Amino acid sequence: MHSTDARILRGAALPSGLAGIVALVVGLVLAGSKGMLGAALGTITVLAFFTISVVAVSYASKISPQMMFAAAVFSYITKLLVMFALIAAFKDATAWNPKVFAYTVIALTLVWIGAEIRASLKVKTLYVDPAEDAKTTADRSP
Repeated sequence: MHSTDARILRGAALPSGLAGIVALVVGLVLAGSKGMLGAALGTITVLAFFTISVVAVSYASKISPQMMFAAAVFSYITKLLVMFALIAAFKDATAWNPKVFAYTVIALTLVWIGAEIRASLKVKTLYVDPAEDAKTTADRSP
């Protein structure tokens, strides 16, 4: 994983984890232990899904820029399918509060996206490969 990708991952995961802790407390206060369990499952789901996406895109960026897009789309489609499967599998579950789970997922998704945008803006990422640019310039010289 590139150091910039690791910084972006940390920059998004830490605020999301802190928001997850807040969600656990809110879930406990508003809905008891079932609410806390719903918030915990929502936190784990969001952190796992977004971390997998960042790692997949980072790994694909080592292969080629085109693979980055493919990895992003594939991880998004996979997450959708897994989320639909989880919803179908646990539609009748009563061990946790589904409303707290849903609100936690929504809140942490917004926190993650905001934090990832902030971290991406703070990281100085080159959009041109200096080595390739120098090679191309050298190839064009007579």
